[in-house]
Amino acid sequence: MSDAPGTDAAEDAAELVHLDVADGVATITLDSPHNRNALSAQLRRELIAHLDAAIADDAVRVLVLTHSGTVFCAGMDLKESRGAGAEQQGVTEVPRILTTLWDSPKPVVARLAGPARAGGVGIVAACDVAVAAERATFAFSEVRIGVVPAVISVTVLPRLSARAAHELFLTGETFDARRAAGIGLINSAVPDDDLDAEVGRYTGMLRLGAPGALAGAKAMLRRERPAMAEDFAAMNALSASYFASEEGQEGIRAFGEKRSPSWVED
Repeated sequence: MSDAPGTDAAEDAAELVHLDVADGVATITLDSPHNRNALSAQLRRELIAHLDAAIADDAVRVLVLTHSGTVFCAGMDLKESRGAGAEQQGVTEVPRILTTLWDSPKPVVARLAGPARAGGVGIVAACDVAVAAERATFAFSEVRIGVVPAVISVTVLPRLSARAAHELFLTGETFDARRAAGIGLINSAVPDDDLDAEVGRYTGMLRLGAPGALAGAKAMLRRERPAMAEDFAAMNALSASYFASEEGQEGIRAFGEKRSPSWVED
């Protein structure tokens, strides 16, 4: 969470989130280092707009969410929360961000070169893959200022072991990237100099997947678990539909012909 001082009008007018698309990868950069990339109203608005644009762009296969400055995201901008009633609190807009990341039909990779706190950790958890430099740290710091990590729990709790969630939500303790990987919050913690290579490794693998199959796999992973018999019936129908789909048939032909499928750029 951030309680950084206000900015002047020129800074407020500058874009705080950038979108760049190259080689099928949309890179969305949080660029508000003056307040440690806190979730201000402007940053929230621009982040949602860029996420929507990247998801709608047929040229985009994978999204990478990253940051400028030394901090990935410090959580809510507390300066904007002072004196506001419950209905005016900016945290009420955070579900839109987390839902967009979670439900994106295209894979989303979080790239952290620095710390994430509170709402920033919720964003990390909402991404499909998260890679952090070893210098990155994490904390659910809400209880230490008298609030509860309620909204972000929706994306965080499916990632963490129950013991870790109880400990870290209740203590607000700061933990490092290695532990974050150990409890399932992130996928990989790497030496600082290897961060971009690790992100590139993941985006390279994700670009090998068929767009429709990736979207289908994400939807499958998000579903609620029914009874086993019902689950097998539903998953059998889903599997058969993908085997028979245009992408599935192209992938099968390409495998037999020992060539790359049509969605892979040679």
